[in-house]
Amino acid sequence: MRRLAAVVVIFFSAQILGAVDANEAATARRFAAIRNQPLALEAFLREMPKGGDLHNHLSGAIYAESYLRWAADDKLCLVVATLTLAQPTPQAPCDVATGRPPAAIVFQNSTLYNQAIDAMSMRNWPPGVNGHDHFFQAFARFGAVSSAHAGEMLADVTSTAAAEHVSYLELMLTPDGGVATRLGQSAGWNSDLRQMRATLLASGWGDVLAQTRQRLDGFEARRREMLKCGTAAADAGCLVTVRYIAQVARASAPEEVFAQIMAGFDLATNEPRVVGLNLVQPEDDPGAVRDFALHMNVIDFLRPLYPNAHISLHAGELSDGMVPPGVLRFHIRESVRKGHAERIGHGTAAMQEDNPYALMRELAAKKVLVEIALSSNDMILGVKGARHPLRTYLQYGVPVALATDDYGVARSSHTLEYLKAVQEHGLDYLTLKRMVRNSIEYAFADAPTKARLRQGLENAFHQFEQQQSAAVPAR
Repeated sequence: MRRLAAVVVIFFSAQILGAVDANEAATARRFAAIRNQPLALEAFLREMPKGGDLHNHLSGAIYAESYLRWAADDKLCLVVATLTLAQPTPQAPCDVATGRPPAAIVFQNSTLYNQAIDAMSMRNWPPGVNGHDHFFQAFARFGAVSSAHAGEMLADVTSTAAAEHVSYLELMLTPDGGVATRLGQSAGWNSDLRQMRATLLASGWGDVLAQTRQRLDGFEARRREMLKCGTAAADAGCLVTVRYIAQVARASAPEEVFAQIMAGFDLATNEPRVVGLNLVQPEDDPGAVRDFALHMNVIDFLRPLYPNAHISLHAGELSDGMVPPGVLRFHIRESVRKGHAERIGHGTAAMQEDNPYALMRELAAKKVLVEIALSSNDMILGVKGARHPLRTYLQYGVPVALATDDYGVARSSHTLEYLKAVQEHGLDYLTLKRMVRNSIEYAFADAPTKARLRQGLENAFHQFEQQQSAAVPAR
């Protein structure tokens, strides 16, 4: 009798699997049929489950329109000469006559409003202006308001994610609000890394964790309030799972970078919401180039002391001519070998590294995922289409996942990154689906959370493919 039951279970399992495969095949055919119809393709991709976004800078994910609205609410000034938001002071109040009108003026002046948005993003990016510089200068223009609205920003990005069928976000930010940086400044640099760490531990280091927990509690409470979580009117963004990556400002002084890296390790070990660390700021910054080996040494030194913390590193966010050729030859490889990176952000200069095909095989063998950010690589580096190594990564079996990087500044979206991947790299549906699965498989979330997200993603794909299969015209 048990044998008969087992046969029945196997039979029905095969029937279900066959239906799933049929729906997947039908969805792949529908995708192939519309891949050259941009509007239909965009609509398809908008509804497609996208799993996680593993490379997302919180401050860069907000559209300038939101920053201007918050600046007006906070009664900030707009420095017209530079289109930069600024706090009023007794010495420099908001004053139209001095070129520092209240930020709210942009809502009565459409020309100034549009100029501010263009300055704080890549919209209408002037052809004669260096894309790299314009992109990174945008952050300074809205910095005065972004630092005060993390809760609103969190609500914004999770609501947006839910609307685009993204279920998981890893957001880069400074979780302790700069406590580690100040402790590093006070300690000063010491090339004896053990002594450097000991000095920091004895300097009120517990404030790093305490401030982080307090700040994250506040951000998340504000998110729940904004999205009406727990009520009948709750926004779908309440269901998006969020974890944080502690960012390290790699262009800072060595003592500050050491303290920030150590804070990232500490927080990713002791605060469950912080799951890893990453080095941010332009990789071609002269300080970042000069201290690259030092940063890898610091990570290599601290890694054994915090074995459970995760590491993703921006590496290879470079292109020919941006830096001397020698700088292009090793950043990705060393970030994996010495920096212990489990994931690489961008990896755009992979083919400029020494023995690039051996690097590809190494990344594949070590299962190091590359976070692909197509729009920012295009705008910042001028690398797109056939000049981008995405197809080579796929050819060599390197795990990849699409990410948005700074979609607010780039005027992009989760959906538009997928659209760009299809239009510029010719990816098919099954390849996209594999990349989406990677975005959960290589997430830094704990095992139970990842299992829940994985099951939710498979359920979402099942429903999506059923709908797409039903939309395929009968032959």
